[in-house]
Amino acid sequence: MKTVLIHGMVMSPVFWNCFTPGIVREGRAAAYPLPGHSPWRLDNLTQSLTTAAIVRAYAEAIERDYNGEPVTLIGHSTGGFVSLLLARHRPDLVSNVILMGAFACGRFEGQERLASRILRLPLLGQHLFIRLFTRWIATREAFRWGALECVFDKTAGWETEETIAAMEQVRERLLNSQAGEIAAFVSWMSQTSIVSELPLIDVPVLNIIGGRDAIVPPLHQIHLSGRLPRAHTVILDKVGHLPMAEARDKVDQLIAAFLLLGPLSQNRKSCGRGRTATVPLGNTLPLGL
Repeated sequence: MKTVLIHGMVMSPVFWNCFTPGIVREGRAAAYPLPGHSPWRLDNLTQSLTTAAIVRAYAEAIERDYNGEPVTLIGHSTGGFVSLLLARHRPDLVSNVILMGAFACGRFEGQERLASRILRLPLLGQHLFIRLFTRWIATREAFRWGALECVFDKTAGWETEETIAAMEQVRERLLNSQAGEIAAFVSWMSQTSIVSELPLIDVPVLNIIGGRDAIVPPLHQIHLSGRLPRAHTVILDKVGHLPMAEARDKVDQLIAAFLLLGPLSQNRKSCGRGRTATVPLGNTLPLGL
């Protein structure tokens, strides 16, 4: 089994050291960063940050690490957005896509990310973004509180010594990133959409949605699934933007079933629609570019 994991905005590949699904650990896996996120430096070439350049960089990494063989992409949030772009433009390199908290355009219905709104402010936008980003990652506690905004039930006990240590590793990697380069990536993202091209993505997709996601509206994620020809959608009740942390066992089961049993094997183009299920939590069912 060959897998590539792509993290969300202002995270790091080391995030997956703690939150990689169990079945993925049994195969060959690599975690790639987002552009501008350490260790992917843009070297001040932010003006050349285009969809074609981003897709080309990931494709070259997959061709390098997997000899051009197709892989399963697991993308969280912005990593899901990038995974969809790869599946659209380089389907020869993608066998399956697994999404968690993903979106299909930088500005989604009824909600725009604060970072994008700040960057669109005239004159002071980038300066303010850099200042706020630098303050957020400056201390362990400030970064922890920012991460907690992604979680629905903050008393559920998902924080352990292991997860706390993992998030501190993420913060340390972000300290090695350049805030201006991350700002350039956010600007690209806010101007990019793949919504109209979703029907052209002809690979099996598992879309795991947190029913209480406060970062990416669940309605947008459902609409995303509705436009994909071969999507299998699961909505997890009482889960926010970090399903792999808030409902780790459930997510592991869903991904294992998807990869081993192929839930879409009978759900090809002729079916015309994917499948959606809502699952209460009580039920069971080498890094860098």
